[in-house]
Amino acid sequence: MRFGEASWTPIRYVNRAHSRSALAGLYRSARAGVVTPLRDGMNLVAKEYVAAQDTNDPGVLILSRFAGAAAECRDALLVNPYDSESVANAIARALEMPLSERQERRSHILETLSQNTSDVWGARFLQSLEQLEMPGSDEEFLGQYVI
Repeated sequence: MRFGEASWTPIRYVNRAHSRSALAGLYRSARAGVVTPLRDGMNLVAKEYVAAQDTNDPGVLILSRFAGAAAECRDALLVNPYDSESVANAIARALEMPLSERQERRSHILETLSQNTSDVWGARFLQSLEQLEMPGSDEEFLGQYVI
């Protein structure tokens, strides 16, 4: 192997299903989690990666700025996935990042995620729906969509 050894691989590309516990182990052992969708997506993967990290020695989340989770995970290393050089630079930065910075970044992300629970998200979603102006009466509007 040019860049690895039989017992160690520098980059592991995972493109298949794993059990929840196996996936958590992969997340926890990764020094950097690279989540780079080209448009919004992979939000739970990014959040699960951060949650799985060891508090004492966390890895670094590298996240596409196009992922919806980028708004919550501002302390991740945000990248443009179309720019391979910036992704490579972020990987290098993550691997060289001092422990104290890694811990601080993870702590900030977890604090934000803990404030944005599914209950909070649901309440915001319902509030947004209530603010929509419906054309005509509710019955008229709903009648347009009954099959």
